[in-house]
Amino acid sequence: MLNRRTIRIKIMQNLFAYAQCKDADLLLAHDLIEERFHPNLNSMEVQDKEMLRKKKKQAVQLFDKHMSGAAPSIEDEAIAKAIADATDLYEKSIKKDQVFLGKNILLEMEKLSSTYHSVIALMIAFADLAAAEKKEPHVNFANHPWIKSWRSNDELKKAILKENAGWDSKMDHVRSWYRERLKEDAAYKDFIAEKNPSEESQKNFIKHLARKVILGAGAINDYFEEQNIRWAEDRDIIKSMIDKTIKSFADGKTTLQKVSLNWEEDREFTEKLFHSAIELAPQYRHLIAKNTRNWEVDRLPLTDRVILEMAIAEMVHFPNIPVKVTINEYIELTKDYSTPKSRQFINGILDVISKAMKESGAVKKSGRGLIDNK
Repeated sequence: MLNRRTIRIKIMQNLFAYAQCKDADLLLAHDLIEERFHPNLNSMEVQDKEMLRKKKKQAVQLFDKHMSGAAPSIEDEAIAKAIADATDLYEKSIKKDQVFLGKNILLEMEKLSSTYHSVIALMIAFADLAAAEKKEPHVNFANHPWIKSWRSNDELKKAILKENAGWDSKMDHVRSWYRERLKEDAAYKDFIAEKNPSEESQKNFIKHLARKVILGAGAINDYFEEQNIRWAEDRDIIKSMIDKTIKSFADGKTTLQKVSLNWEEDREFTEKLFHSAIELAPQYRHLIAKNTRNWEVDRLPLTDRVILEMAIAEMVHFPNIPVKVTINEYIELTKDYSTPKSRQFINGILDVISKAMKESGAVKKSGRGLIDNK
């Protein structure tokens, strides 16, 4: 199931990508300026290459000053035009990246649902292949009660069809995995050899099939990883959803899990935090710099910078989330995604910054359970 930590991870990943896009967009702007001062090989006039080289160097320097917030005086019209065009290109490019990545977070969250249904569909496909076997007895699996409950679940059928989560077009993969991964699995051999397996045995096997055969190390897991660059994080969510589905079995039926219990609320949280972190006011970046031995913020490791900016944005723009909760959540992200020394560093910086922002009134918490933030 989606929880706020999972959402924060996905926002962090896309903010990291956004920072890399900004660097790439800056290089494109530099390239535009440099192209403006290349010698014109088609011109019949003699080209002053040294003058063009000097103008190109000056234009790049003035552009960088402009991007840092300064307002340099530019007298040369050609240089001024090149800088204006480069700035326009940069701003349009980062806006496009921002829109794309903002939507991408939501698409990644929605994709969890289709992957969850796809894993269940794969187990059904394996059982169908087992049912078609003639040489060996695979009845225990072919007629597995959990499989039967999924086969007859109309909600699941509709979801698989709508999300294109089935395996009909990928049966070459399924047959290969069935032969090489499932039929050679020791737990599978033991299960199909049982006479009248108990419900507990059936439950243990279907859990093993999902967690070890499909989502464990091996060819099937590799396939999902190739389809999803965030698979390392998403796999744990899918495992949790499958576990809950298996545990829900009663009276021949299972309850399908929802990726989000309140999609509108999760989407609002996601969009607000993503854009708040991107549009973080300059004074908060200065506050980070002030409390990092006056380092330039851009010199911090990118992951640490993203985590700090997200945490500050959350403190400022989400009055119903306690400051201590925010700090703890981002310390946990630091443990998993940054350097070994970053946890203590992030903890200390956020503690100092949160106190400074509460004293200045930048952070105002309201609602039940927030008395510890006064």
